Amino acid sequence: MTMHEQIQVDLTLDCKGLACPMPIVKTKKAIETVQSGQVVEIQATDKGSLADIQGWARTTGHQYLGTIEENAVLKHYIRKSSPNELKPESKYAITMSADELQTRLASGEAITVLDVREPAEYAFQHVAGAISIPLGELESRLGELSGDNVIAVICRTGTRSDLACQLLQDKGFERVANVVPGMTEWNGPTEQF
Repeated sequence: MTMHEQIQVDLTLDCKGLACPMPIVKTKKAIETVQSGQVVEIQATDKGSLADIQGWARTTGHQYLGTIEENAVLKHYIRKSSPNELKPESKYAITMSADELQTRLASGEAITVLDVREPAEYAFQHVAGAISIPLGELESRLGELSGDNVIAVICRTGTRSDLACQLLQDKGFERVANVVPGMTEWNGPTEQF
């Protein structure tokens, strides 16, 4: 019997082929349809969905049980928490538009641009000078960041970067802004690897 066969799943969600933020959007809707204690399996092909699901569970209070990879499909398991275990879902308050970031960088302001997308996304196109630390590695790589400059956190749409901003704030970084909506509206200089 495989681990997958041992997990009692109450709802299976197909998010294969969907990019951030859609797996999280669909998970939020699905978790509302099940009872406390029930388990939702989220099937995704986006490698970034692992950090996204873990981060979302941490900020909402739902229990992340684990992930199994089968045939390039990531199967994430979330148990719906009881109402007294839930945290009110919050958005990181300090945001900056892509245009504002571009203007501030062009003026020579010392801003650290932190790209929290997956390495492949970063490699194809990123803000010129941005550093790459995928969301799933952020907690273990905080030592690579300095709190001296404003840290502008960017992802594709602003969802993953929101989770990263909350993590940075929890870890004592005070000058952090979420770039909304992210690379989808970035018109400034870019680089490729």
